[in-house]
Amino acid sequence: MSIDAVIIDDEVHNIENLQELLKIHCPEVTIVATAQDVARGIANIKQFNPTIVFLDIQMPERNGFELLKHFPEPWFEIIFVTAHDQYAIQALRFSAVDYLLKPINITELQQATTRAVAKHQQKTQNKELKNLLSLLTTQSTKDEQRIALHTLKETRFVKTGEILRCQSSNNYTTFFLKDEELVVSKPIYEYEEILRGYGFIRCHQSHLVNVRYIKSWKKEYGDFLQLFDGTEIPISRGKRDSVKELLNTL
Repeated sequence: MSIDAVIIDDEVHNIENLQELLKIHCPEVTIVATAQDVARGIANIKQFNPTIVFLDIQMPERNGFELLKHFPEPWFEIIFVTAHDQYAIQALRFSAVDYLLKPINITELQQATTRAVAKHQQKTQNKELKNLLSLLTTQSTKDEQRIALHTLKETRFVKTGEILRCQSSNNYTTFFLKDEELVVSKPIYEYEEILRGYGFIRCHQSHLVNVRYIKSWKKEYGDFLQLFDGTEIPISRGKRDSVKELLNTL
């Protein structure tokens, strides 16, 4: 099966490098057009109707996010390509949208391409991109900000304020909401980085807790955070001082 793709990047050598990597390692992908700015990229997408768009974020005049505004209901899948820009990466992780860091890792390229094709078939990325645009353009409060969570059955968009806690098991993370639990196939450390600025404390190697649901710090038989629902979360010895410091700032 041939997969049509468009590459949009302001640097010619980046385009050529990605073309070569795709040719060797993702032969099912056919590059039907390339562009070095947002305007030409928009025209190419409309003309060639690709399945995948490889989109650079940092470009002169208009960045890659500006292109999204021209496609509020995108039929194509996007794989963002970026140098290490912390704000951009944070936004992409919040929205569960695929991205590649420059220089491009071959394995990550293959995985992202495979996921893009699967998403195209499932039509889930439209919701993810809407979530990304909302994150970039709205001034929602931290408790109202939504994070995209991939479960086996669906992609759920959950307000950070509705998450009581997260618990890891190997490479899986369980999100405990007020009325349900969601299991996601990503390790907890990725969510620690995403949720750090949204009132969450990593109190243990396996636990991430929303401070708004902490009732007390219990010390009867070790150190535990007790939540309002009665759940007790252990505080590891190595996290004790950092947790105490964070709670003292509330």
